Amino acid sequence: MLTSHTYTIRPSEIQDTRQLMDLDALVWDKNTSPAPFQWRSRQQYLQHCPPGSQLLAVQGERVCGYVGFHPATAMPVNQHVYEINIAVHPHDRRCGIATALMDAMKQHAREQGIRKLRLRVLSCNPGAIAFYTQCGFLTEGRLVSEFYIDGKYVDDILMSYFIEA
Repeated sequence: MLTSHTYTIRPSEIQDTRQLMDLDALVWDKNTSPAPFQWRSRQQYLQHCPPGSQLLAVQGERVCGYVGFHPATAMPVNQHVYEINIAVHPHDRRCGIATALMDAMKQHAREQGIRKLRLRVLSCNPGAIAFYTQCGFLTEGRLVSEFYIDGKYVDDILMSYFIEA
């Protein structure tokens, strides 16, 4: 668990569900995801994001942001890879929360024996691309014109970070 002056980083718990669902509805839009997260129910959310599958930045009881993680595939030969996604509440951006979450994710992955973190980011999201690059992620691939969003073709950029042993 990491603590700063204003927030703590900890694993997600069942009582965080409503705030995490609300954060997803607020953060994921046409500029950040090809299909915004629209959870139909708490049960659907918990099936996709069970407690402990995210690291949260919290101020008291308020969720400021999260980094979610799960095995990239169900194949045993791919269990050394986590796919991640990160979200920070708009009111809490530019305070170091995303960087702290990413650092905590790297440490958690190292402790779990994970060797690689991977993520996907839309080419129309240059701020996120710059952040991931600053965090040491490298572009591994680009799916050109993968999505048609708001009348424009958008590339899907595949980025990864390799955990040192």
